[in-house]
Amino acid sequence: MHREPNHRLAAVMAEAGASNKGLARRVKDIAARRGVHLGTTHVSVQRWLDGGGIQPQTAVFLAEALSQKLGRRITPSDLGFPGTAPAVSAGGAAYARSLPEALGHLDTLTRLRPEDGRSGADLLPEGDVNSAVLSWLVSRSDGLATDTPGVRRVGMRDVAAMRTAAEMFMHLDFKFGGGHGHKALRHYFREDVLPLLKASYSERVGKALFEAATEIAQLLAWTAYDTGNHTLANRYMIATLRLTQVIDDRMMGARILTNMSHQANYLGQAPRAVQLARASLEGGRGRATPRAMALFAAHEARALSTAQDRTAAARAMNEAERYFERADTADDPDWLSYMDEAELYGEFCHCFRDLGQGAEAVRFAERAVAITDPRYARTLGFCRMVLAQSQLLNGELEAALGTATLAVENGDALQSARFVRYVTDFQREVSAHAQNPAVQRFNEQVRDALAELDEE
Repeated sequence: MHREPNHRLAAVMAEAGASNKGLARRVKDIAARRGVHLGTTHVSVQRWLDGGGIQPQTAVFLAEALSQKLGRRITPSDLGFPGTAPAVSAGGAAYARSLPEALGHLDTLTRLRPEDGRSGADLLPEGDVNSAVLSWLVSRSDGLATDTPGVRRVGMRDVAAMRTAAEMFMHLDFKFGGGHGHKALRHYFREDVLPLLKASYSERVGKALFEAATEIAQLLAWTAYDTGNHTLANRYMIATLRLTQVIDDRMMGARILTNMSHQANYLGQAPRAVQLARASLEGGRGRATPRAMALFAAHEARALSTAQDRTAAARAMNEAERYFERADTADDPDWLSYMDEAELYGEFCHCFRDLGQGAEAVRFAERAVAITDPRYARTLGFCRMVLAQSQLLNGELEAALGTATLAVENGDALQSARFVRYVTDFQREVSAHAQNPAVQRFNEQVRDALAELDEE
């Protein structure tokens, strides 16, 4: 049977300067990083060039290999395999070796919806995470490829637009939860941000550009986390960590490690959470502002409290306080503006709750609730639920139910899997009083609030 040569694949390979052997090796390497063994050789590539068929998964790996080579997204359809890409490969698990590979990971991740293939409490394998953290800790800046001829020129107006978008999406996240704006944020990052990172810019503009892009990428990770898809969020975090290496942004990189610690701690993986928090402190030391270091130390305290290490948790809280006392002595980036006294007290009330120290937990939670800016609706909801749990620790059932009721009333618009878990955790803790009419009324209120949220 006569087969037509695959001219589209040949054209893309020629543009990329890829040989049959070199391309085969790249495809095998990408597959191996995804845990797939392929026997692709230069003979396989020649067969495809001659018009032979290809397995759908192999076509995805082939497209990714050429995407990395060219620094732009290539699909199987672009290579003459139009019917072979029904699904998107969930890339981004490994710490990318180059900027084009990192951008390719982020492009792939933005095509995945958190609600598809929800992964529960699964994080990436510890070995993958440890490898990524070590790679970042010992990394050197990639440097900026400035003034690339023949492509779009980026200016500070473009950067200002990105920062405005980041501020808007962050406001949505704090007020309504990560589930509200994640879809729009994915589209914005893929269609507006990624093309700018592959364009031309001066060194000054390039530095500002990557700072703004990394802030948006970490927000993508955070909103995926807030929806409850932990594997996807983990992949975003590692891809964003790699992005900070481009301009050696150690403070933002340390923040990403803190976010990873936060996630591991939320899932009850205390040893991993402690290790990640300490990596953030070491990564930020000498490069991060006192306010940022207070944040990193507070999350070490959170992880140590989950691990029930009272002595080390107390030390970490004291360290966080000492850093925070000097918070106004340095200029902080805009993304750190939320780290105020209320945020610090909120972290501490979580610590004392987890350590079973009800009186201290109530004291810090009451203060956090009193001074939290109402625009941080999700944070306020968390602190109220921690206050309710702390009141319950002290045997104050009526007060705990009143606090939890207020949290649900004011948080019923939050599309946040994390907030829902805080509420359901509290319901489980008061289940010992299931026959109490006040507990029954609270459970009915929660059912109504969740039903209403599902209808919106």
